Amino acid sequence: MCGIFGYIGKRNSVDIVIQGLKRLEYRGYDSAGIAGVKDGKLLYCKEVGKVSVLEKEVEEAGIQLDVAIAHTRWATHGKPSKINAHPHFDASGALAVVHNGIIENYEVLRKKMQEQGIEFTTETDSEVIAKLIGSLYEGDILKAVQMAVPMLEGSFAVSLVHRDFPDQIIAAAHDSSLVIGIGTNEAFISSDSHAFAAHTREVVFLSNAEIAVVKADKLEVFDSSMEQISKETEKLSIGMEEISKEGYEHYTLKEINEQPQSIRSALLSRYLEDYGTAIFEELTFDVNELLSVERILILACGTSWHAGYVAAYLIEEMARIPVQVEISSEFRYKNPIVPQGTFVIAVSQSGETADTLAAVRELKAKGAKVMGICNVHNSTLAREADCTIFLRAGPEIGVCSTKAFTSQVIVLALFSMLLARMRHMGKKEGQDFLQALKALPEQIQKVLEQAEYIHEIAKRYAKYQNFFFLGRGYMYPTALEGALKLKEISYINANGYPAGEMKHGPIALINEECPTVAFCANKTTYDKLLSNLMEVKARNGKVIAIAEIGDKGIENIADEIIWVPRTLDELAAIPSTVAAQLFAYYVAYERGEDIDQPRNLAKSVTVE
Repeated sequence: MCGIFGYIGKRNSVDIVIQGLKRLEYRGYDSAGIAGVKDGKLLYCKEVGKVSVLEKEVEEAGIQLDVAIAHTRWATHGKPSKINAHPHFDASGALAVVHNGIIENYEVLRKKMQEQGIEFTTETDSEVIAKLIGSLYEGDILKAVQMAVPMLEGSFAVSLVHRDFPDQIIAAAHDSSLVIGIGTNEAFISSDSHAFAAHTREVVFLSNAEIAVVKADKLEVFDSSMEQISKETEKLSIGMEEISKEGYEHYTLKEINEQPQSIRSALLSRYLEDYGTAIFEELTFDVNELLSVERILILACGTSWHAGYVAAYLIEEMARIPVQVEISSEFRYKNPIVPQGTFVIAVSQSGETADTLAAVRELKAKGAKVMGICNVHNSTLAREADCTIFLRAGPEIGVCSTKAFTSQVIVLALFSMLLARMRHMGKKEGQDFLQALKALPEQIQKVLEQAEYIHEIAKRYAKYQNFFFLGRGYMYPTALEGALKLKEISYINANGYPAGEMKHGPIALINEECPTVAFCANKTTYDKLLSNLMEVKARNGKVIAIAEIGDKGIENIADEIIWVPRTLDELAAIPSTVAAQLFAYYVAYERGEDIDQPRNLAKSVTVE
């Protein structure tokens, strides 16, 4: 999950890598560090906390470097501390390494080196890389790295500098994202291309244990057999303009408010109204192949899994195709059965989710066709899937996903309609569904206009430490997502649950100190949900309802009601989720939490 950034060229390398780290801070912010070469010396600085802490210390120390690598950390092995922060060094202090990923055999390697008299000072797996390369170094740093990489097991991206080679950065990657940006007599290295997109859009991606020697005016890449290979330069398809909060206090609030536009973008040019169907130019196969699909498997993690869960309801109800939704981190360790006619949909906002990528690779090895749904062009998922539909949501900086979720549901709803129209759905039914989709941006705007009202409700409930989020049908995965948003940014224990299952145990936890957020916008199960809420009220539980305008009966039960516009059951997750996002945001705001960068979390989960 950590972020790597490196620079070599004529500009101020320290300033450039610090600014690059700030763009990568969504990947982790437990600690940060920088290292590089100046006048034949290896210099470094490491600090606990966010990149701003490192930046201040570097400025006060007056550190200048000709070539620099830097790192922002999300702790896996070893608690956040200055000693565990990257970079890590070899025994002689001549080499500095920054690392993203996990070295699965680090204990074996460390023990072997300790037996050789090499001392270790940190709790990390990353230090093993530095010590290993250092132990193999005999004057040729590239050769030492080439010898070390095959000995490392796991997924990793590594960048390193050596004081004897001040004109180069060595980079290596295996099953972990690392991209090199090629400028004019300068080069960049990063975990994410957007971190240097303001400087260059010419990029080379490393993978499969490839090793690169990066110089200001030259790039050499070697494969796992140590043979030099030719890598094609790719051009970033979208620019990453300077991202600001545009007057909002937090990126998260800005991104919640961007949803009317992000949904318009997700819909743009993806439907044929006259035919009542959807089209996707990203589908690189003959669309008629979808007629032979007999089963759909959706893979995702976290918020993306919730979007996939909504899609399972959509596809089964609209297209009548059986759908299996799997959490990637569990699925990747199964020995899955992939029968003929299985179509795989992998959902990942970043396109770098390690568990989802591992599951995709397993399924492709078994011959399955994989369609990605992703927000990031040039991501690993976009490169490895057979085709990828992009969300077009724009950069999402807040760790808590908001607009990406609603865009995922929109894209999946369009794809569900395409499948349905190819089977049994009539044109008029398709046109009606499209009209409901097109109405969503304005409907979401009406939810956003209730922000102050929702804020007032949040003030009354910010003191509570436990919540239940309940729903039925489409509102069950919506409740899961609403609970996740609250726990992510406010650190409140919030549990999403199918309302009908409360009597099977969880209702024992209901009391006056445990409010329930009820998602009521599923007309098919509305009356049953009201009965469940009466059971909550009978146990002195407070109820906050998110209900559609015109719903009857809820006003006699709920303590608070957030009204959202009426839409189809199939799409009700979207306005209801926006209301839940605002509630979670304002609860966290009232509790004084770090909303954009909540503790222990990172935006892109690139390790297991």
